[in-house]
Amino acid sequence: MYQGTQVGVVIPAYNEEQSVARVITDLLQLKNGQQCIIDDLVVCDNNSTDNTFNIAQQAGARVVHESRQGYGYACLCALRALKPVDIIVFIDADHADHPAEVVHLLDKIHTGADLVIGSRALGHAERGALPPHQRFGNYLLTKLINLLWDQQVTDLGPFRAIRWHALQALAMADKTYGWTAEMQIKAIQAGLQLCEIPVSYRRRIGKSKISGTLSGSTKAGIKIFKTISELWWQGYTK
Repeated sequence: MYQGTQVGVVIPAYNEEQSVARVITDLLQLKNGQQCIIDDLVVCDNNSTDNTFNIAQQAGARVVHESRQGYGYACLCALRALKPVDIIVFIDADHADHPAEVVHLLDKIHTGADLVIGSRALGHAERGALPPHQRFGNYLLTKLINLLWDQQVTDLGPFRAIRWHALQALAMADKTYGWTAEMQIKAIQAGLQLCEIPVSYRRRIGKSKISGTLSGSTKAGIKIFKTISELWWQGYTK
């Protein structure tokens, strides 16, 4: 199915020494026949204070370092290091998503989608994996996107796959928490084929730096709201 298609993976990581190797190992075990379906895998160590860099490297990833703190910074840094590929998969380093479900995202790309979002809202989330404040914030922000762009969106989760040329056309710029929302909104604005599929979600390994606290989730939610508002205003004033 994946013959002739090059697949690259980007994993932003900040203090994920307990989990990053498991994510990398699971991804590199995905096979099409005898061949791994992942052609390149880059972890961006986002200024970790633990042993994330060395552990990721030992697990088989190419690892780069980004000292500027921020999810978008880490993704952009990893993308600059990624070899030329046809499809890029984004997945977090906390092992909350199931790397084996990458194949379902790729299947949708191969049947015509430009961007595929793994939706936790449509899938099954393990008890305790998504705190109530995170569910509520995700619900409000996706409803806002639905209202402003008349597009059905259920999740702003980080587990996703996108065609390389489509990502280049989006000119991603957000440096922090607005990265995922920016990608989805710009894809809608560009008329790309966007779809969601249900994915499983489990309790992450270690404590979340964002959703683990109400203050962290609030800060992220405000930034995402700001991103949504700015992109809507830019489109409205064109």
